[in-house]
Amino acid sequence: MVSIKDIAKQAGMSPSTVSRVVNGKKHVNSAKREQILRLIEETGYVPDNAARSMVLKRTFTVGIVLADTFNMFQRQLFSFIERHLGSFGYHTHFFFVKFEQSSEEECFNQIKAEKLDGIIMIHEIQNPYFYESVKKLKLPMITATFSRPDFPSIHVCEEDAGYDAVTHLVNLGHRKIKMISCNGLSSGNQRAEGYFRALEAAGIGRNADKQTVFVRQYTTEFGMYGMRELLLRGRDFSAVFAATDELAIGAMRVLKDEGFRIPEDVSVVGFDDIDISGYFMPRLTTIRQPLAEIGERTAQNLHKYISGGREAGMNMVLPYKLIIRESTCALAQ
Repeated sequence: MVSIKDIAKQAGMSPSTVSRVVNGKKHVNSAKREQILRLIEETGYVPDNAARSMVLKRTFTVGIVLADTFNMFQRQLFSFIERHLGSFGYHTHFFFVKFEQSSEEECFNQIKAEKLDGIIMIHEIQNPYFYESVKKLKLPMITATFSRPDFPSIHVCEEDAGYDAVTHLVNLGHRKIKMISCNGLSSGNQRAEGYFRALEAAGIGRNADKQTVFVRQYTTEFGMYGMRELLLRGRDFSAVFAATDELAIGAMRVLKDEGFRIPEDVSVVGFDDIDISGYFMPRLTTIRQPLAEIGERTAQNLHKYISGGREAGMNMVLPYKLIIRESTCALAQ
């Protein structure tokens, strides 16, 4: 069995340096850290978590709370989070939640029953009871891609990003712009506020009943449902802002089925820039969330939080970027 001493010998470094990397400590330069991590992967070295748990009084287990749909966005973000948690020696335990109060309460009961070092929220639970109960447990928790009062979070400014997405359509000459978003989630509400702010800035005005459809989940199926609902109200729009890429892709599927050309007849903007958005035809104009950085910083900050670091108390807002592709074009005169 490969030991820390074996890794140290191959790397030409001291066992204490290797130990610091294995345990996610600082004070190891990036070149040495990368060399050690590469040797760990090549040799198949596995840290003795049982021994570490006894010494540090931790389980090295992090709970990940996800929607039961486990959509493409969550899969992509989770892969980045898990990769970086692994570099600190943590393994993960999943908690899948339905959009129902009973499921959210059951999720908390499951978390309470497990021996966890911390929690990462990828899915936003709506019931305030959940967050109040986690605080009483004094269990380190970080929210990723959305924010909650009193908890560290890592996200982009949802409202400003929604504003920029819709302003892009306005600048292309579009005035009749509809929106598909998700109700009950802060991300959907904030992106919707950005949508309305952009319309008001353009002098278009705010009429939520006629301009928007709110669905229950961020999935392609609900994107299809949302677009069908907009079409039932009439075909008096030239552009659509969807609060996620998956909603946008579902909406585009229905538009194509109904004979609309994208973007000549209807321009579409999404939000997230998940991998498939650059391959779906036409390629989707969208807001890019820095998922790799969100994943890395989420893992780093939770590790600091668990270790008692003050930096973990931050509400970290990362930059986003408007990615312009083929799903939007200037309004034909």
